[in-house]
Amino acid sequence: MEKFLQLLASAQHGFVNFSRLSIFIVMVWIGGLKVFPYEAEGIIPFVANSPVMSFLLNKPAPEYKQHKNMEGQLVPENVAWHKANGTYIFSYALGTVIVMIGALTLAGIWNEKLGLLGGLFTFIMSLVTLSFLITTPQVYVPALGGPHHGFPYLSGAGRLVIKDVIMMTAGLIVASDAAKRILKNQK
Repeated sequence: MEKFLQLLASAQHGFVNFSRLSIFIVMVWIGGLKVFPYEAEGIIPFVANSPVMSFLLNKPAPEYKQHKNMEGQLVPENVAWHKANGTYIFSYALGTVIVMIGALTLAGIWNEKLGLLGGLFTFIMSLVTLSFLITTPQVYVPALGGPHHGFPYLSGAGRLVIKDVIMMTAGLIVASDAAKRILKNQK
């Protein structure tokens, strides 16, 4: 057992780099999907209800509910609404930012200053995402007759959002590692 514990302890830096790679994979995959209409349309409830981002859209928050396409569905009138709302342009820009954060984080394997930025941006992005637990009604189970609804009962969207607690922590861990390397190189 002691050898196993020593192996784990000695592999910590490798695990930090594995965290960088994990953040990169998630960011590139999720950010890359932002170019597809179904993903762009899917984030609108979060964005439209967010005081940090809603001003970037052209239509007021409750209106999006009438224009939601289910994943895989194509309703031309809804697509036209999303074009007028700025949904797709916003999603392309957001996707680009997310991919860049992932790339910065991964670059931390080789360059601690870029990695510091990537880790801090991962942390900040996760804070914004977690704010959706306060601003987006769709993150909780709706009152449709069942006894379990509202806070603390997370919907599928809420369960997706709460996972960013892990991403937030991983961002701080890789940023901390990068800061330690920067300080070491300054000596």
